[in-house]
Amino acid sequence: MASMRNLILMAAVLAVLLIVPPFLGLGWQNALVNILIASLFALAFNLLSGQAGLLSFGHAAYFGMGAFATLHLMLAVEDGLGFPTPLLPLAGALAGLVVGLVAGYFSTMRSGVYFALVTLAIAELFHSLTPHLQGLFGGESGISSMRMPWQGIIFGSVLEVYYLTLGWVMFSILVLWAYTRTPFGRLTLAIRDNEQRVRFLGYNAHTAKMVIFAISAMFTGVAGALQAISNETANYALFGSQISAQVVLQTFVGGATIFFGPVVGAVSFTLFAYLVSDLTRSWLFYQGLIFVLVMLYAPAGIGGVVQHHMRSLRRADWTGLAKPYALAALGALLVGSAVIYLTETVAVLFGEEYSVNLRNAAGAYPGYHLFGLSWSPVSPLTWLVPLVLAGVGAVLLFKVRGTIAAKWEAMGRPETESTKAPDAAKLKGGAA
Repeated sequence: MASMRNLILMAAVLAVLLIVPPFLGLGWQNALVNILIASLFALAFNLLSGQAGLLSFGHAAYFGMGAFATLHLMLAVEDGLGFPTPLLPLAGALAGLVVGLVAGYFSTMRSGVYFALVTLAIAELFHSLTPHLQGLFGGESGISSMRMPWQGIIFGSVLEVYYLTLGWVMFSILVLWAYTRTPFGRLTLAIRDNEQRVRFLGYNAHTAKMVIFAISAMFTGVAGALQAISNETANYALFGSQISAQVVLQTFVGGATIFFGPVVGAVSFTLFAYLVSDLTRSWLFYQGLIFVLVMLYAPAGIGGVVQHHMRSLRRADWTGLAKPYALAALGALLVGSAVIYLTETVAVLFGEEYSVNLRNAAGAYPGYHLFGLSWSPVSPLTWLVPLVLAGVGAVLLFKVRGTIAAKWEAMGRPETESTKAPDAAKLKGGAA
């Protein structure tokens, strides 16, 4: 039943991805391309991190290598090489696989923190060297190329690039899903759970981890290739630590222990950046705050919370949970409003424009406009509003947190002796 429900859900999502984009504007089409690329990148990263338990801080290296390998092939196609444009991501896959094998051989000699540091060092090595390798990476300006037509398809519109990206992402997700069902996929989970026991069973854990690393890097290279095809350019910034950090945040916010969890994180953060970055310069702060809150209060990620509720659809007392959930949502809204208010107020007061106004005010503190209203930094009301919102919201969250936990504990509690007593009494009465 659950499998059928999942298949129907995935079919519905695929139908939406196929049918809706032509009716959207260019901005949304481009955002969907970025969402698909980020989703594949996060899934490839999670193969190593979530399934094998090897946390990499340098996956940008294979993302960048996939992008540059694809751009070199695109340049060759421009010069007359007869290579189909839809198969360009194969260059990214090959580059990611080769570099992943070499880097994985050395990285997987260690585990834990040391493994993470080695991966970070490898990525920083690429980031430092690529600006100086003019022939391979184009120096600081990078490499640019153009998508060439193939079989009557020009690949000049965002929509054509979108469907090319969708095809490769769906194919890659299918392969990664099939991988989890193979014996080697089971071995990957075993390495995460107990590597020492895997060694005792006679497996070469280092070789297995190296292969897992290379497969993860290969699909990361495909994501980088799709990024290069979409942008038609790349530079050494693709090897930067912010690219590696972004995929870590997306994976763990979405849920590293669930196959589609990283997709949830990638979609959430990419959409968040697309919608909020034009509204405020503090959007990265909000993104980091979301990550901290999820790690503190929902370590399984958004996908883990959704999965927990989906599994409890039948046994959960949704009538009893409705009111506490509504109060929790209201409390979160109040606290969030206070945080946004204070963040934007601080951004304005310490911004360059307000500094100019402050100098022109000859010692006075001029007012400022925020959320369509005028505020004064010396007025008690300016600071009382967020304090009241945060206080009321915090009280609500504190009160309902225990209620929600108690209700879920009661729903998951096994049958106690007191609940069994009437049945026992009936049995005794019947025997008498």
